Amino acid sequence: MAVEGEGNHLGSVYWRNSQTGQTEKHEISHIFVMTGADPNTSWLDGCIALDDKGFINTGLDLLPENLSAAGWPLTRQPYLLETSLPGVFAVGDVRDGSIKRVASAVGEGSAAVSFVHKALQE
Repeated sequence: MAVEGEGNHLGSVYWRNSQTGQTEKHEISHIFVMTGADPNTSWLDGCIALDDKGFINTGLDLLPENLSAAGWPLTRQPYLLETSLPGVFAVGDVRDGSIKRVASAVGEGSAAVSFVHKALQE
């Protein structure tokens, strides 16, 4: 992929078909770039429940078998953003089912604080 423009204005984008090798030019004035779509969570494998793509399972996304395999020691179910490890929370892009936007991650972080306080009171 390549971009062209003048000054601070985007004018066109080139992209290449990875199967055919053909490059196309498109006149475009705006672009949204998403990076980090692959979670870097391999270091957590075996510590907390991950989905098949490596995203962290939290709250209602934790299946009974996830909790059983993790040895969930509490009688309550995990809080909304809590992982399979009690008192450990995950927010943002790394979480399975997240919206993958900065504003959402910030909101999740704010919500997680209230759950941290609940967990600390137990």
